[in-house]
Amino acid sequence: MKIEYFKRYLFLGAGLFVMSFGVAFSIKANLGTSPISSVPYVISLIAPITVGEATIVMHCVFILLQVLILGKRYQFIQLMQLPVAFIFGFMTDFAVWLLGGVSYSSYPMQWFLCAMGIVMVAVGVSMEVTANVVTLAGEGLVLAICKVVPVKFGDMKMCFDGILVGSAVLIGITAKGTLLGVREGTVAAAVFVGLLSKKICRPMMKLMDKAINIKQNFS
Repeated sequence: MKIEYFKRYLFLGAGLFVMSFGVAFSIKANLGTSPISSVPYVISLIAPITVGEATIVMHCVFILLQVLILGKRYQFIQLMQLPVAFIFGFMTDFAVWLLGGVSYSSYPMQWFLCAMGIVMVAVGVSMEVTANVVTLAGEGLVLAICKVVPVKFGDMKMCFDGILVGSAVLIGITAKGTLLGVREGTVAAAVFVGLLSKKICRPMMKLMDKAINIKQNFS
């Protein structure tokens, strides 16, 4: 059982790594990031803070909101979201640094980079779901809201993403008087990340099950 959970956390870590590169590619595309990264990215454009650091701060706020919403019903195992937030934030900054030399020379090239970002975020999300150990704080907050409000997770997730994008727009306009970090790529990510991750989840689950069963066969 311990080996199984170790493998699941490894799978989660790999998913976060892939997802962080998805965020980095979307940043390099300059067509707008995915909804969950929109607020940290806009903050990184107007404050002396990296997108990874802003991501960590935002996730810490999400964890605090979960505690406030659930009260005594909050499960302290969910505090594992805190180290996950730090890991994801550091990975995001590393991915952005590693792709520092990536650029584009045309609008189609921007869309190619954006598509890379969308696919990698979708793969990362499917790996996170498949690992089935701890969620990122954003999904954790949505789940917490669903426990106290009779709303389906999918519907609440759409509303949550909309709030994040709206907040990113408001922050950009308030700070700089213009739209920052939210463009057509943000809309594409909002539509296709969820659709792709659903398609990828089934083969990911088979891969996860195979990895676990291989160990059991040797034990």
